[in-house]
Amino acid sequence: MDNIITFEDFTKVDLRIGTIVEVSDFPNARKPAYQLVIDFGDLGVRKSSAQITTQYTKEDLKNRQIVAVVNFPKKQIADFMSECLVMGAVKENDVFLLHPETKVKNGMVVS
Repeated sequence: MDNIITFEDFTKVDLRIGTIVEVSDFPNARKPAYQLVIDFGDLGVRKSSAQITTQYTKEDLKNRQIVAVVNFPKKQIADFMSECLVMGAVKENDVFLLHPETKVKNGMVVS
């Protein structure tokens, strides 16, 4: 494996649990995607874009808890500003969201 990192590198990544509170289509994205609004509790509400339209409907996503990186810089995606990165496992170009097994407090640290 060529991309070995140290434990100190890993501790810089701020992974948190959030609940998706709004989902809308993202027609200006290059690849099919949704725009998500995610509640991270005390950290506030953040927006993200996610290419998850093949595995999830908007109804599937509403009120779903997810894992996201919250300490990346904002990123412009088409006409949308993404404020966090939703985590998922990729299998043959499909993304499957990472999520807690049971409901937990929004903003909880993932370690």
